[in-house]
Amino acid sequence: MWLKPEEVLLKNALKLWVTEKSNDYFILQRRRGHGDSSAGLTGLLVGTLDTVFDSTAKVAPYRILHQTPDSQVYWNIACGASLDEISQHWDWLQLNIMRTLSVFDSSDDITSFVQGKIRGLIVEEDKVSAEDPERFREAALRFERLFNLPKQEKLVTYFSCSYWKGRVPNQGWIYLSTNFLCFYSYLLGNEVKLVFSWCEVSRLERTSSVLLTECIRVCVKEEDHFFSMFLRLQHTYELMQQLADYAIARMFDKETYNAQHPLRDPLHITQRSLEAHMRNQAFRSFFRLPRSENLCEVHECFLWLPFSHTHTLGKICVSERYACFSSQDGNQCTVIIPLYEVVSVELPDRSSRALSVCVRGKRAFRFSEVRDLDHLASTIRKCVTSSSPRHSHSAQLPLCDEEEEMMVGQVPVPVPVPAVSTEALMNVFHPHDAENLDPKMLKERMKEQSWQIHFAEYGRGSAMFRTRKTESSSPADFQKPCAENCGCSSQVQ
Repeated sequence: MWLKPEEVLLKNALKLWVTEKSNDYFILQRRRGHGDSSAGLTGLLVGTLDTVFDSTAKVAPYRILHQTPDSQVYWNIACGASLDEISQHWDWLQLNIMRTLSVFDSSDDITSFVQGKIRGLIVEEDKVSAEDPERFREAALRFERLFNLPKQEKLVTYFSCSYWKGRVPNQGWIYLSTNFLCFYSYLLGNEVKLVFSWCEVSRLERTSSVLLTECIRVCVKEEDHFFSMFLRLQHTYELMQQLADYAIARMFDKETYNAQHPLRDPLHITQRSLEAHMRNQAFRSFFRLPRSENLCEVHECFLWLPFSHTHTLGKICVSERYACFSSQDGNQCTVIIPLYEVVSVELPDRSSRALSVCVRGKRAFRFSEVRDLDHLASTIRKCVTSSSPRHSHSAQLPLCDEEEEMMVGQVPVPVPVPAVSTEALMNVFHPHDAENLDPKMLKERMKEQSWQIHFAEYGRGSAMFRTRKTESSSPADFQKPCAENCGCSSQVQ
């Protein structure tokens, strides 16, 4: 984790640390004796000292120091319990900081910039790990005081970053509100203040250059502005993109937006609501579900594949009317189960934490190794109960003629015969015997037979196993069934 910069006078005091990696500005060190079986007596002595004095190095045996070539003072800026953890911090410094430090003229400017950036990352990590209402309230007050925007303007979130003005980065904070993008920095006597309306942003994209590995470019009135060194760049970019889209939608289609959009009230737009909206959009887009579906829960589990006789690892996603599964690679297998087709939810084997979802047509899907088994089963049962009344009409069987006549006060009404034939024209005008089929029709007939085999093996209907085979072109007789199986029919339900 990142640490508040603390001064270290001797980087190798008593030879307690071993340097693993180093460059002109940073050093990655390992506590002597940790992860090295050949450390001998010295490593054993250091380990004993850490235990006796309850040193933090026993818990975090890796650290990163900041230095400048012409200084004997070092600053401890990060520590880690494992090599993988500290390597992530080291890689982030290499990608985001190293190229930047060459633009400064003095060592003091470099140290001030690094310390300011590390303090910003610490605040960012604290904000991600646990939302602090008091800290957010302080940021909202700073936002109001610095930018003098209307009182009804609501701060959504804020991030630590650097704004590039020429070749020099300005470390500060970017503030994202419902209608404005703002930035403020005050470093070494240089103040930078930016206020952009989302409606003025003509381009918003992720980019990179020789000097900047990755950054966000914001084009306002044909002028480019670059922001970099975010702790979570992709997450920040998606939030900015959503706020820009909402501002444009409110401006051009205000009546429809206010009536239908889930984030129609600007006062209720928060970072948590934006993140939930992004998850719902990704969920609906991946499984091709209606716009009204919202993701309720996600559980990691295994699904039994009867066609290959194997278990595949993936995640089951539950919404109000669908239970969807996608394998880990994203291409092997996908299942979409409409909950109105679910007949029962059973727990056949608690030792393997298994869950069976039975659907119409005497078919069942078996999920195993579900961590929160009872909670998932309860959620699916609740969603099945709530979704069944909407589709109760589909479960009612039509009455026969005798039953209609027996109903008191009811007169049987003759069913009108459709005047237009509903049979496919190719079936009416083309011969069906194999001897008279032309090559094109023969090819279609072979496709039909292949799809029949596929449906028998992978299932038919909405709740079927979707694999790469379903992406191939379907014969004319199976255009509609395939469209339903691939999820296209769910758009019009």
